[in-house]
Amino acid sequence: MKAIRLQQPGGLDNLKLESTQERDPGEGEIRVAVSASSLNFHDYVVVSGLLPTADQRIPMSDGVGVVEAVGEGVTQFAVGDRVLSTFFPHWLEGEPALQKLLDVPGDMADGFAAQTVTMSADGFTRAPLGLSDEEAATLTCAGLTAWRALMVVAKVKPGDWVLVQGSGGVSVFALQFAKAAGCRVIATSSSDEKLERLSALGADELINYREVEKWGSRATEIADGRGVDVVVEVGGPATMAQSVRAIAFGGHIALIGVLTGISGEVPTAELFQKNASIDGITVGTRAQQLDMIAAIETNGIRPVVDRTFALEDIADAFRFQESQQHFGKICLSI
Repeated sequence: MKAIRLQQPGGLDNLKLESTQERDPGEGEIRVAVSASSLNFHDYVVVSGLLPTADQRIPMSDGVGVVEAVGEGVTQFAVGDRVLSTFFPHWLEGEPALQKLLDVPGDMADGFAAQTVTMSADGFTRAPLGLSDEEAATLTCAGLTAWRALMVVAKVKPGDWVLVQGSGGVSVFALQFAKAAGCRVIATSSSDEKLERLSALGADELINYREVEKWGSRATEIADGRGVDVVVEVGGPATMAQSVRAIAFGGHIALIGVLTGISGEVPTAELFQKNASIDGITVGTRAQQLDMIAAIETNGIRPVVDRTFALEDIADAFRFQESQQHFGKICLSI
């Protein structure tokens, strides 16, 4: 089979297409013919060398495909089943714990930039009905992160105000899930063109943060003068102060991304005065993924795919991600 391997010390020029031997499944494992994957910021920091991993690692955390062989003891899947990977193969349900968050594909273990993978059957769920391979492949990381932030941790309800930042995969999913739940959404972006597309997806209010520097105050005004119930925080240090300004008393800031850095100041006095909380969100469980899939099927939600690249063009896909021109997700067709 063909697979992409990352040669250390990393970097897009060190992503090499190679021939490698597929492996028959052992006890509790399945072999999957992979059809698509999607790019996440986590994948980018791995392939760029910012997050060190083993030499010759096969990257990519997300994958969808068809089961072509099952190992002894596997009962949940059969040959021919269409399956979707999970980000944390050991986090099946319950609260997070260190041991549950190990062996992330494409990082701590080989991932889905390959024509076939052989992994534990517990590391997959059924794939959603009615979505293309590329659409389905966007759900493992970005989709489930947004789902857990809104539905599991913040427990949004109809009428809540939700603020999403930008037009990347998590933010677009958060907008779609929030609207399906009956929430009102404020979307921010530096691009008027992207704001128009966010409006077409259902955003109720739009803020260009380059034109409105204190967008947190503007969001508070929009949200009935009391602030938003949930902020989906993907920026990190450069946006946190405005997120705290935007949040309502008793609200939730779902801390998901570090696009502007890994550390910074938090206006702690304003945060505790508002009795607001910041919750770190690292994707979710296998059980939550199944809930999300059911909701997507019930509500007819279609993931937004900007562009699809061939497996051998993976470096170009990441360069497109670097350009920040994309809206929604970037995918690989395998």
